[in-house]
Amino acid sequence: MRARIYQPPRNAMQSGRAGTEHWVLEFEPSGPRVADPLMGWIGSADTQSQIHLSFATRQEAVAYAEKRGVTYDLELPQSRQVKPKAYADNFRYGRKENWTH
Repeated sequence: MRARIYQPPRNAMQSGRAGTEHWVLEFEPSGPRVADPLMGWIGSADTQSQIHLSFATRQEAVAYAEKRGVTYDLELPQSRQVKPKAYADNFRYGRKENWTH
């Protein structure tokens, strides 16, 4: 049984970072997903892959996995780089790129 511990990324549809402070532990599927011969739906008998556990900190998630003997992969989040911008820079004298409207 193997799990992945990560911090979820922000929603691509919104600019806010709400809901990205927690850490998630989710189990990897133990077997392949197969198509149902009658309906053609894709499914699996693995119920562990449906479990998504949320933790407040990374240490809590790691402690949970170690206590239960689960091997895990820890994915650290990338650092966020904020580039300061000002609306007035669009009309600045001597700007490098052409301003077209």
